[in-house]
Amino acid sequence: MTRKIPRIEAESGRMRATGVGAPAVLVAGVGNVFFRDDAFGVEVARCLSSEPLPGNVRVADFGIRGVHLAYELLEPLGLLILVDAMTRDGSPGTLYLLDPEQDSHPRAPCDPHALDPWAVFALVEQLGGRMPRTRVVGCEPQDLSEGMSLSEPVQDAIQPAISMIRRLIESEVLQ
Repeated sequence: MTRKIPRIEAESGRMRATGVGAPAVLVAGVGNVFFRDDAFGVEVARCLSSEPLPGNVRVADFGIRGVHLAYELLEPLGLLILVDAMTRDGSPGTLYLLDPEQDSHPRAPCDPHALDPWAVFALVEQLGGRMPRTRVVGCEPQDLSEGMSLSEPVQDAIQPAISMIRRLIESEVLQ
């Protein structure tokens, strides 16, 4: 049986998915909006959701609702792109692209009032689900103190992160 491969085409500067059965993509922005740069994923989701995207792509702000995200991941997906602030000892605003299958990380228990991506991934498996192909787009924070605005370097990383996500969608969906 042959499978029709989805194609992403540019149309008047817009991306759209073509082809029957294009795999579903979830772009999940996570973070706490009350701790400045921790809101990076939430802000990326807000900005990206106002842009034209392929029909098979859904963008959602999960904030700190880790259990909610875990239950969403029980539905079949072709690709999860998780967007979050993450400290990896780089300069503030540095973007990272991680493959959780290759990037080892300690798995803590899932806290229903916080969101540790690796704990959410473990919860999905505990609930009997299978994680979809997953990529994590992270940004090095500058300030995680209480407050509701992003630092300048993290704010400046939003559009490059959106570009990275668009490239991921194009390359991963066309694989």
